[in-house]
Amino acid sequence: MTLSRRTLLATTTAAVAASTGTAEAGTAGGGRRPRTGFERLAADGYALLDGERVGVVTNPTGITRDVRHIVDVMHADDRVALTAVFGPEHGFRGTAQAGGSEGRHDDPATGLPVYDTYLKSGQPLADVFTASGVDTVVFDIQDVGARFYTYIWTLYDCMEAAALAGKRFVVLDRPNPVTGRAALGPVLHPEFATFVGRRPIAQAHGMTVVELARLFNGEFLTAPVELETVPMSGWRRSDFYDASGLPWVPPSPNMPTPETALVYSGTCLFEGTNLSEGRGTTRPFELLGAEGIDGAWAEAVNGLDLPGVRFREAYFAPTFSKFAGRTVGGVQLHVHDRAAFDPVRTGIALLVTAGRVWDGFAWRSDQWIDKLTGSARVRTMIDAGADTDEVVAGWQEELAAFRRVRARYLVHR
Repeated sequence: MTLSRRTLLATTTAAVAASTGTAEAGTAGGGRRPRTGFERLAADGYALLDGERVGVVTNPTGITRDVRHIVDVMHADDRVALTAVFGPEHGFRGTAQAGGSEGRHDDPATGLPVYDTYLKSGQPLADVFTASGVDTVVFDIQDVGARFYTYIWTLYDCMEAAALAGKRFVVLDRPNPVTGRAALGPVLHPEFATFVGRRPIAQAHGMTVVELARLFNGEFLTAPVELETVPMSGWRRSDFYDASGLPWVPPSPNMPTPETALVYSGTCLFEGTNLSEGRGTTRPFELLGAEGIDGAWAEAVNGLDLPGVRFREAYFAPTFSKFAGRTVGGVQLHVHDRAAFDPVRTGIALLVTAGRVWDGFAWRSDQWIDKLTGSARVRTMIDAGADTDEVVAGWQEELAAFRRVRARYLVHR
């Protein structure tokens, strides 16, 4: 007997449905096991998609607990009419580096047409949805909790385009890996909007993708989309990623672990400087440095006694990006109390101390730091000699206003 790939996949679909439909059990924490939006959708027999031609916006993070991709699972299931896939930055199967995508192609595994969404928005993206022939667009991508991580703006752009194209939009929830306890950091000023920040949200937003979709639809889209959401069940706002029991798939090449995500909303600010942010190492965003920096930096930032984190004098040679093939000095972050750790405040403290211990410190000439922080304020305050507390105090009023808006769209406790 010869089995096609689709037939082979179908033989395990029932098992997947059974596993996603079980009670929330099987992990530490009193037997509670959060279930993702896809798990809940599959357990309900895809009733939300009944009779619809469906396209999915996803990447390698769109997986089940047994590390099968949801596109493969849905393609093998006759209960859902999956007819297209939409790939973001890095691509649907994740073959492209930062700033790249996979282009329009047919997926070799399923034969489904894959459309490229990267750097498309508005009517051009709406035209892609129209050309695909789908009725409903489903979004399922793992976020990492930072405003400048582009997948949430892929979500925003796709919602806007779906509204223009008259398509229904369904968002499937996944955990915020760094918890949803609080929003932290400066809020984007509209004049600094780019693909690393379309709308005024905090640098660490403290929301899941379902909550963000509700916020986008209620506050920012000129014409709201016909939105359906499938929240997780069993997820608590204080949960870090390991509480989910889900395997971690790097959402992008330089986000290898949940520990990377933990520091990213602060240390990604070093993209806006002439220091290495650790790209080209096995610990991106945990290693920071440049030629000419020595142990004085670790000593200075440790002296601030920042909660939950210590800094080790470190030397490394990136294999690509800044200082490729050259040995640089700097620090490695070691988070020892992740509940107490404040990534954004830590990132500011690192910027302030780097400028004080190394006379080679400089911002990128394109002032990318302003796009990352959402305004010119952080850069100008640090240049004027402000300390960490003064810089952090500068955004508290706008952060408080965002937190009030955010509270209206939270669905998890």
